[in-house]
Amino acid sequence: MTRRAQDNTKALDAFIVAKTEIDAMLERLAALSADHFETSPDEINWGHVGTLNHYRAKLREIADMAFSEGEHAE
Repeated sequence: MTRRAQDNTKALDAFIVAKTEIDAMLERLAALSADHFETSPDEINWGHVGTLNHYRAKLREIADMAFSEGEHAE
């Protein structure tokens, strides 16, 4: 096997590790969202809104980067 093929194999392995971790995070976030972020309507306050807006902003930044949208538009 050439050095170049070895370098590509390591990169592919690292890519798969990162993708698997992202998939696990997305699955956990989807489950948390389905459970309304572990809150009930009677518990909701402005702190919950602020936390969710913070999560949304971080996810929007990631989505904008992934899809070349927002400030990352080409």
